[in-house]
Amino acid sequence: MTTTTRAADAALADNPVLRVPPAPAAAAAAYFAAALAFHTDASDVAAALASDGDPGFVVVDCRSIEAWDQGHVPGALHLPTALIPERAEALLDKAVPVVTYCWGPGCNGALRAAGALAGLGFQVKEMLGGFEYWAREGFPYETWEGSQRREADPLTAPVGADDCGC
Repeated sequence: MTTTTRAADAALADNPVLRVPPAPAAAAAAYFAAALAFHTDASDVAAALASDGDPGFVVVDCRSIEAWDQGHVPGALHLPTALIPERAEALLDKAVPVVTYCWGPGCNGALRAAGALAGLGFQVKEMLGGFEYWAREGFPYETWEGSQRREADPLTAPVGADDCGC
């Protein structure tokens, strides 16, 4: 091993990003393709729900009644995670994909709900960002008092554009 190689290896060891090298491109492509099969985001859900006709999926809010009353995606079905085993099959069609959400990125409730639904044989995706990002991105939501909408947070959604372009 040359001095230059040792120096480069030492520099990589000190780099917290590259300390563990990136996966080979083929492995990364497979991982990211698989991740998209499991996840969606608030912006994509909102766009699909706003289009004419059936979006092809049902949205499930897996939070408590108090959280639901505080705000939820219009048209979502309220099905708390704890009730999925006893109620999901009566409320949902296994032929229709389900998108679960909870509070936000700091909550894994949508992940638990998605796992419970998948265990029952449902096709399911988790909506990343949850209700927090739905509201922060300026999409309309329902509360126990009626319809609400906040201005989009410029840290989560572009100002003056319909989408982020990603």
